[in-house]
Order: sequence, then C-alpha cells, then structure tokens
Amino acid sequence: MSVYGRNSGLAAYKGVSVQGGVASADPHGLVQLLMDAAVERLIAARGCIERRDVVRRAKLLHSCVILIGELRGSLNLEQGGPLAQNLSSLYDYMVRQLMLANSANDDGRVAEVLGLLSDIRSAWVAIGPEVRQARAAASTGTAGAAPGGSTAAPR
Repeated sequence: MSVYGRNSGLAAYKGVSVQGGVASADPHGLVQLLMDAAVERLIAARGCIERRDVVRRAKLLHSCVILIGELRGSLNLEQGGPLAQNLSSLYDYMVRQLMLANSANDDGRVAEVLGLLSDIRSAWVAIGPEVRQARAAASTGTAGAAPGGSTAAPR
C-alpha cells in the first residue's frame, strides 16, 4: 500500500470514528469532543511553530478558533448565570489570543490557551458522571434524586 493510501485510509477511519462518536454522544459528551479536538489541534500547532510550518499552523489555529467559537455558542447564558458568562468571556479571550499567536507566531499564547482549555476540560470531565446521573434521573421521572447538573451545560 502506498503512503498516500495509508494516509487516506487513516483519514477515513478518523472521519468514521468522529462521526460515530458524535452520533452516540450526549450533549455533555459533544462538548467534551469539541474540547478534545481543540486541545489536540493546539498541541499540533505548537509543533508547527517549533518546525516553522506556517501554513499548517495557521490552519490548525483557525480550526481551534472555530471549535472554541462552537464551545462559546453552546453555552446557555440565560440558565448558566455567572458561570456561563465567565466561560463565554474566557472563550472570547482564548480566540483573541489564538489570533494574536497566529499573526506573531507566538508559542507562549498558544501554550496559555492550551493550559486554560485543559483546565476547563478537566473540570468538564470531572462533572460528567454527575451530569449523566442527573439526566438519567430526569428521564426516569426521579429528577430530585440526583444533584443538579451543570448550569453551564450546552443548550
């Protein structure tokens, strides 16, 4: 098999894997998939900065801006209160930092956004069991049995 064949096969596998993950994910899981994708691209972009791969770096950072925009857009600002407002502002800050990082080839800004997003992702993963328990309780009619879910959960 040629190198091209292996790469296209890998791309096809990743595409099916991602589509399968999206199709089976709950809203909490979808947000986690967005965060995972953004973290993966930020790490890759840092490597591009190191290797001076300007074109790939720009594509990866652009993709991160879009993913973070999706995360921001998924916030329920009405029900999420101050937590959702703060996350929205933080996501906006991250987007601005990535745009500056891209124009200045600044690994420090990318590293900062990676750290911030990794912290948010860790907290999001930690509340996953509670959110799923609350959703299960709500679907069986025992909504009061589990603690309330995240107020910053997606719409």
